[in-house]
Amino acid sequence: MKNIAVILAGGSGSRMGGPKPKQFIELGDGRTIVEHAVDAFDSHGAIDEVAVVIHPDWHDEMQKTVERNHWAKLHGIIDGGAERYMSSLNAIMAFIDEPDDTNLLLHDAARPFVSSEIIDRVVAALVRNEAVGVAVPSTDTVWEVHPDFSDVDGMTSERFEMPRIVVRIPERRLMWRAQTPQAFRLPLIRDAYQRALQDPQFQATDDCGVVRKYMPGVKITVVEGSEENRKITFAEDIKN
Repeated sequence: MKNIAVILAGGSGSRMGGPKPKQFIELGDGRTIVEHAVDAFDSHGAIDEVAVVIHPDWHDEMQKTVERNHWAKLHGIIDGGAERYMSSLNAIMAFIDEPDDTNLLLHDAARPFVSSEIIDRVVAALVRNEAVGVAVPSTDTVWEVHPDFSDVDGMTSERFEMPRIVVRIPERRLMWRAQTPQAFRLPLIRDAYQRALQDPQFQATDDCGVVRKYMPGVKITVVEGSEENRKITFAEDIKN
């Protein structure tokens, strides 16, 4: 069984501001976000190969990063797509000729602090499961909120904000917040995306969401993540 980690770094990171995508922003130690993410998998004993998905406009920048680091397991830079799901799909297609017992671990570069313990749990779960997600229990109560179309009369276009109402409050003990990596046996995630792309109403959430919707008979096993495995979205996330 082969474990391939794919670092998804194809986003623009526009919410961070600045001239470069957030994956090329340096953290406190002078190393970039994407370097930290690749390090976590390249140095892990259970990972056999690593690849990075990057927007074509930043391919050269990523190539310089690779040359600077001399990672032992990073063997490919894959072009990303306009949407996140396209980056996942491009990664799947890049390894489509691998044996059926190959596992793909898809990890957001924006989570540079993933630990070896989390990777351990994912790899261990893949021995007996085709799909594995990482999540942490929610410490907040979660509301499902819908627009309130019944209360828009009289609102001006100059200051229009759709009213919202609470329609459901799920039990907090059942709510977990998804993280990455999300990992799959290669044939499973390939078939899930093939079905998704045939759906004219396809809207991607994350890779586990694609499997959940289009391969509903497949059990997605959840292993516990960590609050340290946080996603960097805004500049404040780096300062904290």
